[in-house]
Formats: sequence, C-alpha cells, structure tokens
Amino acid sequence: MQIAHTSDLGGDALAAVRSLMVDAFGDQFTEDDWRHCLGGMHALLWEDGELIGHACVTQRRLIYDGEAVRTGYVEGLAVRGDRRRQGHGRTLMSAIDRIVRGG
Repeated sequence: MQIAHTSDLGGDALAAVRSLMVDAFGDQFTEDDWRHCLGGMHALLWEDGELIGHACVTQRRLIYDGEAVRTGYVEGLAVRGDRRRQGHGRTLMSAIDRIVRGG
C-alpha cells in the first residue's frame, strides 16, 4: 500500500491511476471525475508493480449556517476487474479512514 499526496505522485503513478479509472468506469469517467481525484491523499494498492486499486480523499470546505466546515470526499475508488471481490476495496477504504482520522 502506498499513501501519498497528489503532489508527491510521479507522472507514471498518476497515469496508472487514470488508466485504472478509465478501465473501471469506461466512458462514464469524465475529465471532471479526474480533476476531483487530484489534490488530495491517495491510497494506491500495487501488486507486482501494477496498480490494482486506488482511492483518494480530497478536502473540501462547506459553509453551513455561515460557518466553514471541513469535510473530505472519497473519490476515484476502483479495483482492477480481475482483482475484485477479494477485499481490496475494504483495504483501500480502511486506508482512507486512517487518513481522515489523522493516523
């Protein structure tokens, strides 16, 4: 498992994430979806040098009743098709939970 901010990921890792997203969601994965995946903390699951899963959490600020509230959105959660139903999504979401909780 690799945990990194978007700014710390190299071009190859970002290309692998985008490719995984396109493979997982096809034409439904838009440029807006890709932009939502950037600027946050990523959990990347690698196996034999290939990306098999990804999730990220991006911080957002909401205004509620005149007050700013910090929140995070989970974006780009996907597991490679041949590796689904093996607990990898749960592993990725556990990593995202640790990021959100600051641990």
